[in-house]
Amino acid sequence: MSSYFTDLAQQYIDGEWRPGTGSWDIIDFNPYDNEKLASVTIATADEVDAAYRAAERAQKQWAATNPYARRAVFEKALRLVEEREEEISEAIVAELGGTRLKAAFELHLAKEFLREAVHLALRPEGRIIPSPVDGKENRVYRVPVGVVGVISPFNFPFLLSLKSVAPALALGNGVVLKPHQNTPIVGGTLVAKLFEDAGLPGGLLNVVVTDIAEIGDAFIEHPVPKVISFTGSDKVGRHVATVCAAHFKRSILELGGNSALVVLDDADVDYAVDAAVFSRYVHQGQVCMAANRVLVDRAVADEFTEKFVAKVRTLRTGDPRDPSTVIGPVINSSQADAVSGVVEQALAEGATALVHGTVTDNLVEPSVLTGLPADSALLRQEVFGPVAFLVPFDGEEEAVRLVNDTPYGLSGAVHTADVERGVNFAKRIDTGMFHVNDGTVHDEPIVPFGGEKHSGIGRLNGDTMLDAFTTQKWISVQHGRSGFPF
Repeated sequence: MSSYFTDLAQQYIDGEWRPGTGSWDIIDFNPYDNEKLASVTIATADEVDAAYRAAERAQKQWAATNPYARRAVFEKALRLVEEREEEISEAIVAELGGTRLKAAFELHLAKEFLREAVHLALRPEGRIIPSPVDGKENRVYRVPVGVVGVISPFNFPFLLSLKSVAPALALGNGVVLKPHQNTPIVGGTLVAKLFEDAGLPGGLLNVVVTDIAEIGDAFIEHPVPKVISFTGSDKVGRHVATVCAAHFKRSILELGGNSALVVLDDADVDYAVDAAVFSRYVHQGQVCMAANRVLVDRAVADEFTEKFVAKVRTLRTGDPRDPSTVIGPVINSSQADAVSGVVEQALAEGATALVHGTVTDNLVEPSVLTGLPADSALLRQEVFGPVAFLVPFDGEEEAVRLVNDTPYGLSGAVHTADVERGVNFAKRIDTGMFHVNDGTVHDEPIVPFGGEKHSGIGRLNGDTMLDAFTTQKWISVQHGRSGFPF
């Protein structure tokens, strides 16, 4: 077992490792075998305050630091991830039940985002804008917002913490990170340790392991942070956005999805099957971009369904430490119960189970359902588990209507022999991202990432990080003399 779970089961505030002072502990369990990995005494609202005040103090000097010097920290952090890849992979497998394949996928993306953070430090540019006033010079500066609060989820905790933390720091901000209670190490203190060892000055990054039962809204209401970057469910996201708005804060919300993978009548069926199975079942379906719904033109529905079901039956469910395991445990028992409830509800509504997976503790075998009534609420909600809904359609018009018939708009994919047909289809879908002849699960460091409708507000990655974590300041200079009317 990685030493991370003994060494990093603390709070990290103002450059110091310290226990929390709350009255209870968050117990970190391995979701596969329920082994206790760590026990973390929670942070109180006072410690949240101490973390934000530390970030506020440290940020001024950091913002004034030459960006080339700031860049060196992220170069070192990247080298450390490469050196510690096996240890971090073990921690991902243990803490969140990720398979070896999933751990490698998450680490690959984490390294790509750290590489982008290296360049991001040099990205802010000012502008000089003409003025209608003689002798006036308008300068527009890109400046850090100050302090950013980051709330990360349990499904890709290392990546999705780094995805906001690294750019915010690279752009000259201080950060306080609150990881999900189920992944306090991989999503929280491991990130702090990485940057501490990379030479980040103390106080700039703080990690508080806590729970809203202890701190309420203190993390998002606190007067110091100007931006809250939240990744999680739309229900919680709505609350975060409401509190942020009431306190004049910017919120960046990366929320849930109900993505569809669409198979048109001219698609390469075998390839579409491979894309759909990966898009639905990667990391047990606990991915915001996962293809909850697989929509198939009736012209190819029989062939696709037969091949899809056959491939799903080959997916091995079990110990995530075993390299042959494709589907490991879901994160906890309540998630397992929720997924079971979805299958039971679908069957009660008249659906047919082409594959009906069993549930053993947190191991949820894959299910494939078809024949769900068109008005079922299940087709419009996010299902965070290994359950696929197969939905036949007649022609593109019906496919477009079905894909858009959901409050979410994150990702999606369409398969067709005609690329431009696919692009035109994608343009008609109300999502932030859509992919032609590929899966639904993609993230790249310089492409705008985010959703429409209930799937979020704002974008991350590339130049959109400047919009997320900096602000613009207008400074005018009058080189002559202004005339005033009185």
